[in-house]
Amino acid sequence: MKYLYLSEKTVRRLPFYLAMEEYAAHLLKADDSLDELFFMWRVKPTVIFGRNQLIDSEVNVGYCKTHGIEYYRRKSGGGCVYADMDNIMFSYITRSDDVTTTFSHYTHAVVEMLQGLGLNASDNSRNDIMVDGRKVSGNAFYHLPGVSIVHGTMLYDTNMENMLMAITPSSVKLDSKGVKSVQSHITTLSEHLTMSIEDFWSHVEKTLCDGTVMLGAGDVAAIEKIEEGYLTPEFILGNNPRCNMERDGRIDGVGEFKISLELNRNIIREISIAGDFFLLGDLNIVTKRLRGVQYTAQAIVDALAGIDMSHIVMNMTVLHLLALLGLEIQS
Repeated sequence: MKYLYLSEKTVRRLPFYLAMEEYAAHLLKADDSLDELFFMWRVKPTVIFGRNQLIDSEVNVGYCKTHGIEYYRRKSGGGCVYADMDNIMFSYITRSDDVTTTFSHYTHAVVEMLQGLGLNASDNSRNDIMVDGRKVSGNAFYHLPGVSIVHGTMLYDTNMENMLMAITPSSVKLDSKGVKSVQSHITTLSEHLTMSIEDFWSHVEKTLCDGTVMLGAGDVAAIEKIEEGYLTPEFILGNNPRCNMERDGRIDGVGEFKISLELNRNIIREISIAGDFFLLGDLNIVTKRLRGVQYTAQAIVDALAGIDMSHIVMNMTVLHLLALLGLEIQS
């Protein structure tokens, strides 16, 4: 794995590094000698929310504006996270079409790196990395043609008040955990290590990488061009779904969902599916199939015949979708 270096030392806003991931994907496709790239980055206080999340449901915009916290959308699925200069963001880009295998390879490598520091590290089925059973890293992934991208946080330390207040937890999260419970489920590396964040950074690079690729001014200009797409209001805010019905719910092992529907005479005219689930495929395949379909369990099952939901949303089935919609197959 090669470490992707920037010749400059400037701390950029978060979308620059998301664009840098996409640029890294272009590098892999253009150079057959490269198979894996990795880089780390830090940002000023920022909230980043998932591709399928609704900003009003996930980000405490008022708190962010008052406290100088930026907020941006990413192209991967998963939940809303907070980052600042006291934690480190990881980006891993590899030549692979198999997102699931790629993710497993990445998390195992990071776990082994942490274990090399004497930490009791492990990963779980929800794409988190744990130390002593508490979350220290949350991760997400997405796929471009021929390339998979994994990125996530590594909580060396952080402003816990900002982390909890800048993110608006849903009522489902509050009911199931509560703020104190959230804190009890999170840890930081500074609680377990005496090394500085700079020394930890060096340890990660030396352990995971065996060479470097240096980016120059021309590369930075190309990355900035990609970054422009992340900065448009249309991308950050997303599309407000038309609806006259909303369904919220959580599926264990899959994630949280907010489904917005526009129904006319019990026919689905529009449907939008938001949440912190992890995408493996194109969710538009599902929503397009459901437009114009009667709002009944059997009609929805028939419309989605031939689609394996678990190939689109990790661990999801059509029965899960029906449960979220408050429908069930009549026996």
